[in-house]
Amino acid sequence: MSWSLASLRDMILSPGQRAMIVCMLEVTARKPGNVHPGASLADLCFADFLAGAAAIRPVLDRAGELGVGRTVLECVRETRKLVPTNVNLGIALLLAPLAAVPENDRLKTGIGEVMMRLTVEDACAVYQAIRLAQPGGLGRSAEQDIAGEPTEDLRTVMGRAADRDLVARQYANNFEQVLWGASLLSGSVAAHLDWEQAIIYCHLEMMANFPDTLIARKRGQAEAEEAANRAADVLAKEWPASPESHRLFAEFDAWLRAAGHERNPGTTADLVTASLFVALRNGTMRLNS
Repeated sequence: MSWSLASLRDMILSPGQRAMIVCMLEVTARKPGNVHPGASLADLCFADFLAGAAAIRPVLDRAGELGVGRTVLECVRETRKLVPTNVNLGIALLLAPLAAVPENDRLKTGIGEVMMRLTVEDACAVYQAIRLAQPGGLGRSAEQDIAGEPTEDLRTVMGRAADRDLVARQYANNFEQVLWGASLLSGSVAAHLDWEQAIIYCHLEMMANFPDTLIARKRGQAEAEEAANRAADVLAKEWPASPESHRLFAEFDAWLRAAGHERNPGTTADLVTASLFVALRNGTMRLNS
């Protein structure tokens, strides 16, 4: 599938518009194990993600005014008016800090400044958002558990979960994996992959290098590592250039969708969405690529 978005090439995008576009692009790409136009989960379909993308747009336009925690909470609240299940908590957690960086600031340094300003109030709002979204596989924590109220700032409490959640890890390392993903996307387009191929390539590289933590929470670390190895095997066959890579890709997709969809690499998808946001904001990937 080759995408043409040339009609949008001259638009000056607000953070919310950029977020809505990247959410739509990410869910449209036929990534292994995830929802897309041709594949649904038991409680989620393509239209749910489109509704979620529209719901968070006006909220993210106010991220600088609202602050990170309240932005995440309002994103979840607005989404739940349209969709009864969790479609974008991870996306909101990643895009809220990115959208809060002033448009004239350099993103790589600006995100660090946003992280340093996070407060206990931000943490309280995010805890409320998580309880409202009810994501799967959270488990319990000995300190700052989501069932209670936080007493530390949002960056600190997210850092406590960094070893078991890749979204939380971005708060601890200034979005290291997200920024790396943005460079992958930019390089993919420069290498003449189309938009969908670039997104899938980034998804596979993310999975291969950083085992999906949603899979780990639901199925255990061993299966998350197996998913990473399978993604690496697809890439090793020079996806998307060779027929063998497409055969392995189809097998990988089927394996992820087995076991009641508990191997859904949802955390990876969230990181790819944030990487798309960064690449568009930085101008290293353009809508008419």
